[in-house]
Amino acid sequence: MGPKPLAALIGVAPFNRDSGTLRGRRTGYGGRAEVRAVLSMGALVATRHHPVITAFYERLRAAGKAKKVALTACMHKLLTIMNAMVRDLKRWQPREVSIAEHARDP
Repeated sequence: MGPKPLAALIGVAPFNRDSGTLRGRRTGYGGRAEVRAVLSMGALVATRHHPVITAFYERLRAAGKAKKVALTACMHKLLTIMNAMVRDLKRWQPREVSIAEHARDP
């Protein structure tokens, strides 16, 4: 299963509420509430203790995102990481970034 259908199945994928010329807010809803609750707690812990997720969360907060929006984005990121780990049958391997490569990224 790809990352987008999986996120929709769990309920962390943003859905629009548009009608005609009206553009509504994007919200995540539906899906498996039990899985979403566990993923939410995992994302909350990861924002405090996992260096990759912490950096992602802090970058979103610095960009002006609300705490809950940033946490939902972290849930989506964790879900994508776990899906890739299961797909590839590999353990978590953080990507090493050289100083030169880091300087290029905005």
